[in-house]
Amino acid sequence: MGKILQKYQKMSVQVRASFWFLICSFLQKGISSITTPIFTRLLTTEEYGQYGAFNSWLGIITIFVTLNLFYGVYTQGLVKYEKEKYVYSSSLQGLTLTLCLGWTAVYLLFRGFWNRIFSLTTVQMLAMLVMIWATAVFNFWAAEQRVTYSYRRLVLLTLLVSAAKPAVGIFFVIHARDKVTARILGLALVELVGYTGLFFVQMARGRVFYSGKFWRYALLFNLPLVPHYLSQTVLSSADRIMIRDMVGKSEAGIYNLAYQISLLMTLFNTALSQTLSPWIYQKIKAGRAKDVSQTAFMAMGLIAGMNLLLMLLAPEAVAIFAPKAYYNAIYVIPPVSMSVFFMFSYDLFAKFEFYFEKTVFIMAASVTGALINLVTNYIFIQKYGYYAAGYTTLFCYLIYAAGHYIMMNRVCDRYLDGLRPFSAVKYWGMAAVFMAAGFVLLFTYQSRILRYGLLLTVLVLAVIFRNRLKEIMKRLVNIRKTGKKK
Repeated sequence: MGKILQKYQKMSVQVRASFWFLICSFLQKGISSITTPIFTRLLTTEEYGQYGAFNSWLGIITIFVTLNLFYGVYTQGLVKYEKEKYVYSSSLQGLTLTLCLGWTAVYLLFRGFWNRIFSLTTVQMLAMLVMIWATAVFNFWAAEQRVTYSYRRLVLLTLLVSAAKPAVGIFFVIHARDKVTARILGLALVELVGYTGLFFVQMARGRVFYSGKFWRYALLFNLPLVPHYLSQTVLSSADRIMIRDMVGKSEAGIYNLAYQISLLMTLFNTALSQTLSPWIYQKIKAGRAKDVSQTAFMAMGLIAGMNLLLMLLAPEAVAIFAPKAYYNAIYVIPPVSMSVFFMFSYDLFAKFEFYFEKTVFIMAASVTGALINLVTNYIFIQKYGYYAAGYTTLFCYLIYAAGHYIMMNRVCDRYLDGLRPFSAVKYWGMAAVFMAAGFVLLFTYQSRILRYGLLLTVLVLAVIFRNRLKEIMKRLVNIRKTGKKK
Protein backbone atom coordinates (compact mmCIF):
# COMPACT_ATOMS: atom_id res chain seq x y z
CA MET A 1 0.00 0.00 0.00
CA GLY A 2 2.87 2.32 0.88
CA LYS A 3 4.53 1.71 -2.50
CA ILE A 4 1.30 2.47 -4.32
CA LEU A 5 0.94 5.72 -2.36
CA GLN A 6 4.53 6.69 -3.16
CA LYS A 7 3.96 6.05 -6.89
CA TYR A 8 0.79 8.12 -6.74
CA GLN A 9 2.57 11.04 -5.07
CA LYS A 10 5.31 10.97 -7.72
CA MET A 11 2.76 11.33 -10.54
CA SER A 12 2.45 14.71 -12.20
CA VAL A 13 -0.71 16.71 -11.46
CA GLN A 14 -1.85 16.02 -15.04
CA VAL A 15 -1.66 12.24 -14.58
CA ARG A 16 -3.35 12.36 -11.17
CA ALA A 17 -6.09 14.57 -12.57
CA SER A 18 -6.56 12.24 -15.52
CA PHE A 19 -6.97 9.32 -13.13
CA TRP A 20 -9.57 11.10 -11.00
CA PHE A 21 -11.50 12.40 -14.02
CA LEU A 22 -11.78 8.78 -15.14
CA ILE A 23 -13.03 7.86 -11.66
CA CYS A 24 -15.67 10.60 -12.01
CA SER A 25 -16.88 9.04 -15.24
CA PHE A 26 -17.13 5.62 -13.60
CA LEU A 27 -18.94 7.10 -10.59
CA GLN A 28 -21.57 8.82 -12.72
CA LYS A 29 -22.33 5.79 -14.86
CA GLY A 30 -21.39 3.09 -12.37
CA ILE A 31 -23.70 4.14 -9.53
CA SER A 32 -26.53 4.54 -12.03
CA SER A 33 -25.91 1.01 -13.32
CA ILE A 34 -25.64 -0.50 -9.85
CA THR A 35 -29.04 0.91 -8.88
CA THR A 36 -30.75 -0.22 -12.10
CA PRO A 37 -31.85 -3.55 -10.50
CA ILE A 38 -33.72 -1.57 -7.84
CA PHE A 39 -35.65 0.60 -10.29
CA THR A 40 -36.50 -2.28 -12.64
CA ARG A 41 -38.18 -3.93 -9.65
CA LEU A 42 -39.97 -0.74 -8.55
CA LEU A 43 -41.18 0.09 -12.07
CA THR A 44 -43.19 -2.10 -14.43
CA THR A 45 -41.76 -2.76 -17.90
CA GLU A 46 -44.25 -0.19 -19.21
CA GLU A 47 -43.15 2.46 -16.71
CA TYR A 48 -39.48 1.70 -17.37
CA GLY A 49 -40.14 2.09 -21.10
CA GLN A 50 -41.75 5.48 -20.54
CA TYR A 51 -38.79 6.56 -18.41
CA GLY A 52 -36.38 5.37 -21.12
CA ALA A 53 -38.28 7.40 -23.73
CA PHE A 54 -38.05 10.46 -21.46
CA ASN A 55 -34.26 10.09 -21.31
CA SER A 56 -34.11 9.75 -25.08
CA TRP A 57 -36.06 12.97 -25.57
CA LEU A 58 -33.89 14.62 -22.91
CA GLY A 59 -30.76 13.95 -24.97
CA ILE A 60 -32.31 15.26 -28.18
CA ILE A 61 -33.99 18.36 -26.72
CA THR A 62 -30.80 19.31 -24.82
CA ILE A 63 -29.04 19.89 -28.14
CA PHE A 64 -31.74 22.25 -29.40
CA VAL A 65 -32.02 24.16 -26.12
CA THR A 66 -28.32 24.56 -25.22
CA LEU A 67 -26.61 23.94 -28.60
CA ASN A 68 -24.14 21.85 -26.54
CA LEU A 69 -22.19 25.03 -25.76
CA PHE A 70 -20.50 23.24 -22.84
CA TYR A 71 -18.69 20.87 -25.23
CA GLY A 72 -15.73 21.62 -27.52
CA VAL A 73 -16.32 25.35 -28.00
CA TYR A 74 -16.15 26.01 -24.25
CA THR A 75 -12.97 24.02 -23.65
CA GLN A 76 -11.33 25.56 -26.71
CA GLY A 77 -12.39 29.04 -25.58
CA LEU A 78 -10.91 28.54 -22.10
CA VAL A 79 -7.54 27.96 -23.77
CA LYS A 80 -7.96 30.61 -26.47
CA TYR A 81 -9.15 33.30 -24.06
CA GLU A 82 -7.08 32.21 -21.06
CA LYS A 83 -6.65 35.75 -19.72
CA GLU A 84 -10.40 36.34 -19.95
CA LYS A 85 -11.51 32.84 -18.94
CA TYR A 86 -13.71 34.00 -16.05
CA VAL A 87 -15.56 36.49 -18.23
CA TYR A 88 -15.82 33.87 -20.96
CA SER A 89 -17.28 31.35 -18.50
CA SER A 90 -19.86 33.70 -17.01
CA SER A 91 -20.96 34.97 -20.42
CA LEU A 92 -21.53 31.43 -21.73
CA GLN A 93 -23.47 30.65 -18.57
CA GLY A 94 -25.54 33.75 -19.37
CA LEU A 95 -26.08 32.67 -22.97
CA THR A 96 -27.17 29.18 -21.90
CA LEU A 97 -29.61 30.54 -19.29
CA THR A 98 -31.05 32.88 -21.92
CA LEU A 99 -31.54 29.99 -24.34
CA CYS A 100 -33.16 27.84 -21.64
CA LEU A 101 -35.56 30.60 -20.58
CA GLY A 102 -36.41 31.36 -24.21
CA TRP A 103 -37.25 27.74 -24.99
CA THR A 104 -39.20 27.42 -21.73
CA ALA A 105 -41.35 30.37 -22.83
CA VAL A 106 -41.91 28.72 -26.22
CA TYR A 107 -42.94 25.51 -24.47
CA LEU A 108 -45.36 27.20 -22.06
CA LEU A 109 -47.09 29.13 -24.87
CA PHE A 110 -47.78 25.90 -26.80
CA ARG A 111 -47.50 23.24 -24.08
CA GLY A 112 -50.48 21.21 -25.30
CA PHE A 113 -48.86 20.84 -28.72
CA TRP A 114 -45.44 19.90 -27.30
CA ASN A 115 -46.94 17.44 -24.79
CA ARG A 116 -48.65 15.59 -27.62
CA ILE A 117 -45.48 15.56 -29.72
CA PHE A 118 -43.31 14.09 -26.94
CA SER A 119 -46.06 12.08 -25.15
CA LEU A 120 -45.00 13.68 -21.85
CA THR A 121 -46.91 15.63 -19.20
CA THR A 122 -46.40 19.30 -18.37
CA VAL A 123 -44.67 18.41 -15.08
CA GLN A 124 -42.31 16.03 -16.88
CA MET A 125 -41.49 18.61 -19.55
CA LEU A 126 -40.78 21.36 -16.99
CA ALA A 127 -38.60 18.94 -15.00
CA MET A 128 -36.72 18.16 -18.22
CA LEU A 129 -36.03 21.85 -18.88
CA VAL A 130 -34.75 22.26 -15.30
CA MET A 131 -32.46 19.25 -15.78
CA ILE A 132 -31.17 20.61 -19.09
CA TRP A 133 -30.18 23.91 -17.49
CA ALA A 134 -28.73 22.38 -14.30
CA THR A 135 -26.69 19.79 -16.21
CA ALA A 136 -25.34 22.51 -18.52
CA VAL A 137 -24.26 24.54 -15.48
CA PHE A 138 -22.39 21.53 -14.11
CA ASN A 139 -20.77 20.74 -17.46
CA PHE A 140 -19.41 24.29 -17.77
CA TRP A 141 -17.95 24.14 -14.27
CA ALA A 142 -16.61 20.58 -14.72
CA ALA A 143 -14.88 21.50 -18.00
CA GLU A 144 -13.14 24.39 -16.24
CA GLN A 145 -11.96 22.01 -13.49
CA ARG A 146 -10.55 19.63 -16.12
CA VAL A 147 -8.66 22.37 -17.94
CA THR A 148 -7.08 23.58 -14.67
CA TYR A 149 -6.59 20.02 -13.30
CA SER A 150 -8.67 20.89 -10.19
CA TYR A 151 -9.98 17.39 -9.60
CA ARG A 152 -10.71 17.29 -5.84
CA ARG A 153 -13.89 19.40 -5.86
CA LEU A 154 -15.11 17.73 -9.04
CA VAL A 155 -14.71 14.25 -7.56
CA LEU A 156 -16.45 15.25 -4.31
CA LEU A 157 -19.43 16.86 -6.04
CA THR A 158 -19.74 13.97 -8.51
CA LEU A 159 -19.76 11.46 -5.66
CA LEU A 160 -22.40 13.37 -3.67
CA VAL A 161 -24.74 13.94 -6.61
CA SER A 162 -24.28 10.43 -8.04
CA ALA A 163 -25.19 8.93 -4.66
CA ALA A 164 -28.10 11.35 -4.03
CA LYS A 165 -29.83 10.71 -7.35
CA PRO A 166 -30.77 7.05 -6.74
CA ALA A 167 -31.39 7.63 -3.02
CA VAL A 168 -33.89 10.45 -3.63
CA GLY A 169 -35.31 8.62 -6.64
CA ILE A 170 -36.04 5.45 -4.66
CA PHE A 171 -37.76 7.45 -1.90
CA PHE A 172 -39.91 9.37 -4.41
CA VAL A 173 -40.86 6.27 -6.43
CA ILE A 174 -41.85 4.23 -3.37
CA HIS A 175 -44.15 6.99 -2.07
CA ALA A 176 -45.75 8.01 -5.39
CA ARG A 177 -48.60 6.78 -7.54
CA ASP A 178 -47.13 8.19 -10.76
CA LYS A 179 -43.78 6.46 -10.44
CA VAL A 180 -42.35 7.68 -13.75
CA THR A 181 -42.91 11.34 -12.85
CA ALA A 182 -41.56 10.66 -9.35
CA ARG A 183 -38.34 9.22 -10.81
CA ILE A 184 -37.94 12.25 -13.08
CA LEU A 185 -38.67 14.78 -10.30
CA GLY A 186 -36.10 13.06 -8.07
CA LEU A 187 -33.39 13.60 -10.67
CA ALA A 188 -34.46 17.19 -11.34
CA LEU A 189 -34.46 18.08 -7.63
CA VAL A 190 -31.00 16.63 -6.96
CA GLU A 191 -29.46 18.35 -10.00
CA LEU A 192 -31.13 21.67 -9.17
CA VAL A 193 -29.88 21.61 -5.57
CA GLY A 194 -26.47 20.15 -6.43
CA TYR A 195 -25.56 22.33 -9.41
CA THR A 196 -27.29 25.73 -9.07
CA GLY A 197 -24.56 27.10 -6.81
CA LEU A 198 -21.98 26.51 -9.55
CA PHE A 199 -23.83 29.00 -11.76
CA PHE A 200 -23.44 31.75 -9.15
CA VAL A 201 -19.77 30.81 -8.56
CA GLN A 202 -18.88 31.35 -12.21
CA MET A 203 -21.09 34.43 -12.54
CA ALA A 204 -19.52 36.03 -9.44
CA ARG A 205 -16.01 35.55 -10.84
CA GLY A 206 -16.73 36.75 -14.36
CA ARG A 207 -19.40 39.35 -13.56
CA VAL A 208 -20.52 39.45 -17.18
CA PHE A 209 -23.87 38.01 -18.27
CA TYR A 210 -23.82 39.25 -21.87
CA SER A 211 -20.75 39.55 -24.09
CA GLY A 212 -21.31 40.14 -27.79
CA LYS A 213 -17.78 38.95 -28.50
CA PHE A 214 -18.08 35.63 -26.68
CA TRP A 215 -21.73 34.95 -27.51
CA ARG A 216 -20.98 35.45 -31.21
CA TYR A 217 -17.85 33.27 -31.06
CA ALA A 218 -19.68 30.43 -29.31
CA LEU A 219 -22.73 30.51 -31.58
CA LEU A 220 -20.74 30.67 -34.82
CA PHE A 221 -18.52 27.79 -33.68
CA ASN A 222 -21.23 25.45 -32.41
CA LEU A 223 -24.18 26.04 -34.74
CA PRO A 224 -22.52 24.14 -37.65
CA LEU A 225 -21.86 21.21 -35.28
CA VAL A 226 -25.50 20.86 -34.18
CA PRO A 227 -26.29 18.34 -36.98
CA HIS A 228 -23.33 16.22 -35.80
CA TYR A 229 -24.38 16.33 -32.14
CA LEU A 230 -28.00 15.68 -33.07
CA SER A 231 -27.07 12.75 -35.30
CA GLN A 232 -25.09 11.11 -32.51
CA THR A 233 -28.01 11.47 -30.10
CA VAL A 234 -30.58 10.27 -32.62
CA LEU A 235 -28.43 7.23 -33.37
CA SER A 236 -28.31 6.30 -29.68
CA SER A 237 -31.85 7.35 -28.65
CA ALA A 238 -34.38 7.22 -31.49
CA ASP A 239 -34.96 3.47 -31.24
CA ARG A 240 -36.42 3.66 -27.71
CA ILE A 241 -38.83 6.44 -28.67
CA MET A 242 -39.92 4.62 -31.83
CA ILE A 243 -40.45 1.32 -29.99
CA ARG A 244 -42.64 3.07 -27.42
CA ASP A 245 -44.77 4.74 -30.10
CA MET A 246 -44.84 1.89 -32.65
CA VAL A 247 -44.89 -1.24 -30.47
CA GLY A 248 -45.60 -0.39 -26.84
CA LYS A 249 -44.24 1.04 -23.60
CA SER A 250 -43.61 -2.40 -22.10
CA GLU A 251 -41.47 -3.50 -25.08
CA ALA A 252 -39.63 -0.17 -24.88
CA GLY A 253 -38.83 -0.95 -21.24
CA ILE A 254 -37.36 -4.37 -22.09
CA TYR A 255 -35.30 -2.88 -24.92
CA ASN A 256 -34.16 -0.01 -22.69
CA LEU A 257 -32.80 -2.46 -20.11
CA ALA A 258 -30.86 -4.39 -22.77
CA TYR A 259 -29.48 -1.13 -24.13
CA GLN A 260 -28.40 0.08 -20.69
CA ILE A 261 -26.63 -3.21 -19.87
CA SER A 262 -24.85 -3.23 -23.24
CA LEU A 263 -23.71 0.38 -22.83
CA LEU A 264 -21.89 -0.53 -19.61
CA MET A 265 -19.04 -1.41 -21.95
CA THR A 266 -18.85 2.22 -23.10
CA LEU A 267 -17.14 2.90 -19.76
CA PHE A 268 -14.14 1.07 -21.21
CA ASN A 269 -14.60 2.94 -24.50
CA THR A 270 -14.33 6.22 -22.60
CA ALA A 271 -11.32 5.12 -20.60
CA LEU A 272 -9.36 3.93 -23.65
CA SER A 273 -10.43 6.91 -25.78
CA GLN A 274 -9.22 9.37 -23.12
CA THR A 275 -5.96 7.42 -23.00
CA LEU A 276 -5.36 7.30 -26.75
CA SER A 277 -6.65 10.72 -27.86
CA PRO A 278 -3.72 12.96 -26.79
CA TRP A 279 -1.25 10.28 -27.87
CA ILE A 280 -2.78 10.00 -31.36
CA TYR A 281 -2.76 13.80 -31.77
CA GLN A 282 0.91 13.88 -30.73
CA LYS A 283 1.78 11.19 -33.25
CA ILE A 284 0.00 13.05 -36.05
CA LYS A 285 1.71 16.32 -35.09
CA ALA A 286 5.12 14.62 -35.01
CA GLY A 287 4.57 13.10 -38.47
CA ARG A 288 4.45 9.57 -37.03
CA ALA A 289 0.80 8.70 -37.61
CA LYS A 290 1.79 5.24 -38.86
CA ASP A 291 2.80 4.37 -35.25
CA VAL A 292 -0.87 4.54 -34.21
CA SER A 293 -1.91 1.30 -35.87
CA GLN A 294 -0.49 -1.42 -33.62
CA THR A 295 -1.60 0.08 -30.30
CA ALA A 296 -5.01 1.09 -31.64
CA PHE A 297 -5.67 -2.46 -32.86
CA MET A 298 -4.69 -3.77 -29.42
CA ALA A 299 -7.27 -1.45 -27.89
CA MET A 300 -9.91 -2.58 -30.40
CA GLY A 301 -9.15 -6.20 -29.55
CA LEU A 302 -9.55 -5.44 -25.85
CA ILE A 303 -12.93 -3.76 -26.46
CA ALA A 304 -14.07 -6.68 -28.64
CA GLY A 305 -13.08 -9.18 -25.93
CA MET A 306 -14.92 -7.28 -23.18
CA ASN A 307 -18.10 -7.13 -25.26
CA LEU A 308 -17.94 -10.83 -26.14
CA LEU A 309 -17.67 -11.58 -22.42
CA LEU A 310 -20.80 -9.50 -21.76
CA MET A 311 -22.67 -11.34 -24.54
CA LEU A 312 -21.61 -14.67 -23.03
CA LEU A 313 -23.04 -13.64 -19.66
CA ALA A 314 -26.13 -11.82 -20.97
CA PRO A 315 -28.70 -14.13 -19.26
CA GLU A 316 -26.98 -13.70 -15.89
CA ALA A 317 -26.67 -9.92 -16.40
CA VAL A 318 -30.40 -9.56 -17.12
CA ALA A 319 -31.27 -11.76 -14.12
CA ILE A 320 -29.18 -9.50 -11.87
CA PHE A 321 -30.48 -6.23 -13.30
CA ALA A 322 -34.19 -7.04 -13.57
CA PRO A 323 -37.00 -9.51 -12.74
CA LYS A 324 -38.28 -12.21 -15.12
CA ALA A 325 -40.56 -9.80 -16.98
CA TYR A 326 -37.43 -8.39 -18.66
CA TYR A 327 -35.91 -11.78 -19.61
CA ASN A 328 -36.26 -11.34 -23.38
CA ALA A 329 -33.78 -8.47 -23.17
CA ILE A 330 -31.03 -11.11 -23.50
CA TYR A 331 -31.73 -11.36 -27.24
CA VAL A 332 -31.13 -7.63 -27.76
CA ILE A 333 -27.81 -7.49 -25.88
CA PRO A 334 -25.61 -9.19 -28.55
CA PRO A 335 -26.31 -6.79 -31.46
CA VAL A 336 -26.16 -3.70 -29.23
CA SER A 337 -22.93 -4.94 -27.60
CA MET A 338 -21.45 -5.43 -31.07
CA SER A 339 -22.39 -1.81 -31.78
CA VAL A 340 -20.12 -0.73 -28.90
CA PHE A 341 -17.09 -2.04 -30.84
CA PHE A 342 -17.97 0.16 -33.82
CA MET A 343 -18.61 3.14 -31.51
CA PHE A 344 -15.04 2.82 -30.27
CA SER A 345 -13.46 2.31 -33.68
CA TYR A 346 -15.27 5.21 -35.38
CA ASP A 347 -14.01 7.49 -32.60
CA LEU A 348 -10.44 6.49 -33.44
CA PHE A 349 -11.01 7.25 -37.13
CA ALA A 350 -12.64 10.60 -36.33
CA LYS A 351 -9.52 11.72 -34.43
CA PHE A 352 -7.85 12.41 -37.80
CA GLU A 353 -10.86 14.43 -38.97
CA PHE A 354 -10.89 16.49 -35.76
CA TYR A 355 -7.13 17.10 -35.84
CA PHE A 356 -7.31 18.63 -39.30
CA GLU A 357 -10.62 20.41 -38.40
CA LYS A 358 -12.66 18.75 -41.15
CA THR A 359 -16.03 19.28 -39.45
CA VAL A 360 -17.87 18.88 -42.78
CA PHE A 361 -16.51 15.34 -43.09
CA ILE A 362 -17.56 14.60 -39.51
CA MET A 363 -21.05 15.97 -40.10
CA ALA A 364 -21.49 14.04 -43.37
CA ALA A 365 -20.66 10.67 -41.78
CA SER A 366 -22.75 11.41 -38.67
CA VAL A 367 -25.88 12.61 -40.47
CA THR A 368 -25.77 9.67 -42.91
CA GLY A 369 -25.65 7.17 -40.04
CA ALA A 370 -28.54 8.86 -38.19
CA LEU A 371 -30.80 9.05 -41.27
CA ILE A 372 -30.22 5.38 -42.08
CA ASN A 373 -31.06 4.55 -38.45
CA LEU A 374 -34.41 6.38 -38.60
CA VAL A 375 -35.40 4.76 -41.90
CA THR A 376 -34.38 1.22 -40.96
CA ASN A 377 -36.02 1.52 -37.52
CA TYR A 378 -39.28 2.64 -39.12
CA ILE A 379 -39.27 -0.26 -41.59
CA PHE A 380 -38.06 -3.14 -39.44
CA ILE A 381 -39.58 -2.31 -36.04
CA GLN A 382 -43.01 -2.38 -37.68
CA LYS A 383 -42.24 -5.71 -39.33
CA TYR A 384 -40.26 -7.60 -36.65
CA GLY A 385 -40.92 -5.77 -33.38
CA TYR A 386 -38.48 -4.29 -30.87
CA TYR A 387 -35.84 -7.02 -31.44
CA ALA A 388 -35.17 -5.46 -34.84
CA ALA A 389 -33.99 -2.22 -33.23
CA GLY A 390 -30.89 -3.95 -31.86
CA TYR A 391 -29.90 -5.07 -35.36
CA THR A 392 -30.66 -1.73 -37.01
CA THR A 393 -28.49 -0.12 -34.32
CA LEU A 394 -25.65 -2.52 -35.14
CA PHE A 395 -26.04 -1.96 -38.88
CA CYS A 396 -26.06 1.82 -38.51
CA TYR A 397 -22.99 1.96 -36.27
CA LEU A 398 -21.23 -0.30 -38.77
CA ILE A 399 -22.14 2.19 -41.52
CA TYR A 400 -21.14 5.02 -39.19
CA ALA A 401 -17.69 3.48 -38.66
CA ALA A 402 -17.33 2.80 -42.40
CA GLY A 403 -18.22 6.42 -43.17
CA HIS A 404 -15.63 7.77 -40.76
CA TYR A 405 -13.07 5.27 -42.08
CA ILE A 406 -13.59 6.61 -45.61
CA MET A 407 -13.45 10.23 -44.43
CA MET A 408 -10.28 9.50 -42.43
CA ASN A 409 -8.63 8.13 -45.55
CA ARG A 410 -9.67 11.24 -47.51
CA VAL A 411 -8.05 13.40 -44.83
CA CYS A 412 -4.90 11.25 -44.95
CA ASP A 413 -4.79 11.55 -48.76
CA ARG A 414 -4.86 15.33 -48.44
CA TYR A 415 -2.57 15.90 -45.45
CA LEU A 416 -0.54 12.72 -44.82
CA ASP A 417 0.56 11.70 -48.32
CA GLY A 418 -1.95 8.88 -48.63
CA LEU A 419 -0.97 7.14 -45.38
CA ARG A 420 -3.39 4.44 -44.19
CA PRO A 421 -3.23 4.43 -40.35
CA PHE A 422 -5.55 1.41 -40.17
CA SER A 423 -5.23 -1.46 -42.63
CA ALA A 424 -8.64 -2.14 -44.22
CA VAL A 425 -7.97 -5.88 -44.35
CA LYS A 426 -6.95 -6.01 -40.68
CA TYR A 427 -9.78 -3.81 -39.39
CA TRP A 428 -12.64 -5.37 -41.33
CA GLY A 429 -11.20 -8.84 -40.73
CA MET A 430 -11.23 -8.19 -36.98
CA ALA A 431 -14.77 -6.77 -37.22
CA ALA A 432 -15.98 -9.83 -39.17
CA VAL A 433 -14.49 -12.33 -36.69
CA PHE A 434 -15.91 -10.33 -33.76
CA MET A 435 -19.43 -10.24 -35.25
CA ALA A 436 -19.33 -13.94 -36.19
CA ALA A 437 -18.35 -14.81 -32.61
CA GLY A 438 -21.14 -12.59 -31.29
CA PHE A 439 -23.81 -14.31 -33.39
CA VAL A 440 -22.50 -17.73 -32.35
CA LEU A 441 -22.89 -16.73 -28.69
CA LEU A 442 -26.47 -15.69 -29.36
CA PHE A 443 -27.35 -19.30 -30.16
CA THR A 444 -25.86 -20.60 -26.88
CA TYR A 445 -28.45 -18.94 -24.64
CA GLN A 446 -30.60 -22.08 -24.49
CA SER A 447 -27.72 -24.20 -23.19
CA ARG A 448 -26.22 -23.16 -19.86
CA ILE A 449 -23.69 -26.02 -20.00
CA LEU A 450 -22.39 -24.84 -23.38
CA ARG A 451 -22.12 -21.23 -22.23
CA TYR A 452 -20.34 -22.12 -19.02
CA GLY A 453 -18.01 -24.38 -21.00
CA LEU A 454 -17.13 -21.44 -23.23
CA LEU A 455 -16.65 -19.22 -20.18
CA LEU A 456 -14.25 -21.77 -18.67
CA THR A 457 -12.37 -21.86 -21.98
CA VAL A 458 -12.05 -18.08 -21.95
CA LEU A 459 -10.70 -18.13 -18.39
CA VAL A 460 -8.15 -20.81 -19.28
CA LEU A 461 -6.99 -18.82 -22.32
CA ALA A 462 -6.73 -15.69 -20.16
CA VAL A 463 -4.42 -17.56 -17.76
CA ILE A 464 -2.32 -18.99 -20.62
CA PHE A 465 -1.91 -15.59 -22.31
CA ARG A 466 -1.79 -13.55 -19.10
CA ASN A 467 1.67 -12.18 -19.85
CA ARG A 468 0.50 -10.94 -23.24
CA LEU A 469 -2.53 -9.29 -21.63
CA LYS A 470 -0.26 -7.64 -19.04
CA GLU A 471 1.95 -6.28 -21.84
CA ILE A 472 -1.07 -4.75 -23.59
CA MET A 473 -2.32 -3.12 -20.38
CA LYS A 474 1.17 -1.87 -19.50
CA ARG A 475 1.55 -0.37 -22.96
CA LEU A 476 -1.76 1.47 -22.67
CA VAL A 477 -0.87 2.76 -19.19
CA ASN A 478 2.50 4.00 -20.45
CA ILE A 479 0.81 5.77 -23.35
CA ARG A 480 -1.50 7.52 -20.89
CA LYS A 481 1.43 8.72 -18.79
CA THR A 482 3.50 9.98 -21.73
CA GLY A 483 0.43 11.57 -23.32
CA LYS A 484 -0.33 13.59 -20.20
CA LYS A 485 3.23 14.66 -19.50
CA LYS A 486 3.76 16.28 -22.88
